[in-house]
Amino acid sequence: MESQMTDDQLRAVFKALADARRLAIVHMLERGGEVCACNLLDGLDITQPTLSHHMKVLCDSGLVQCRKDSRWCYYSVDAGAARKMSAAFALLADTASDVGDGDEPAGACSCARQGSCSCSN
Repeated sequence: MESQMTDDQLRAVFKALADARRLAIVHMLERGGEVCACNLLDGLDITQPTLSHHMKVLCDSGLVQCRKDSRWCYYSVDAGAARKMSAAFALLADTASDVGDGDEPAGACSCARQGSCSCSN
């Protein structure tokens, strides 16, 4: 099994999560484990076709999986994809600079962080 997500997979997941409704759906799934589409629909103010569209995007991204049982669809977060996303962020955190705590503007020099900047940045 592939241990890292490809750039295309990461883009697909980020694009899927960029929509507020899809992010809300993922939060519902993380709290409820495997959730029937009918229960997702009850928790959202959307139509069934709209839910189907959002679920297709989430499933196509690889972050959510679907299990069909008769006429019902049950959705859950794909544990493997979630682990890969976690690993991607862990790698980012491990390789990020430890300078400052992230409150400085991008490109801030070290003397600016000390309050005595004489740079032309």
